[in-house]
Amino acid sequence: MKRDSRLSATLHLLLHLAEQADPIPSDSLARAMRTNPVVVRRLMAGLRRAGLVASEKGHGGGWRLVRELPEITLLDVYRALGQPVMLAMGNRSDAPECLVEQAVNASLDTAFREAEATLLAHLEHVTLAQLNADFRARLSVRKQVCELEKSNAE
Repeated sequence: MKRDSRLSATLHLLLHLAEQADPIPSDSLARAMRTNPVVVRRLMAGLRRAGLVASEKGHGGGWRLVRELPEITLLDVYRALGQPVMLAMGNRSDAPECLVEQAVNASLDTAFREAEATLLAHLEHVTLAQLNADFRARLSVRKQVCELEKSNAE
């Protein structure tokens, strides 16, 4: 099963936006992400609906943040993406009358709920400002950076 990397990808995009005063076009963001501009626009659409970003059309247009970094939590971004399924694992449900399956599922249900609650709590307490600070620290040490990061460092 392929993992859903939309949250990670979207956070990546948002950090690039945080580093630019001017709007960034989808094609520039797509180059930094090594993906197609359509993928960027799809990811950003939910963020626009959630009031995290705005888009500007025309020459000099693109995407920009509309909220300050300390105000945006990873949970906000997760919710803007439509709250994708967190865990790829799930319970077997081929024989719901089977007592063994019921015992296994009851135990796993508890573990899955606890894991999801822990992850959501973490997302709620990490802001884009914290991620950006980590990025800045890494940027100060690293010599080689990607295209958008080069312009962000200047």
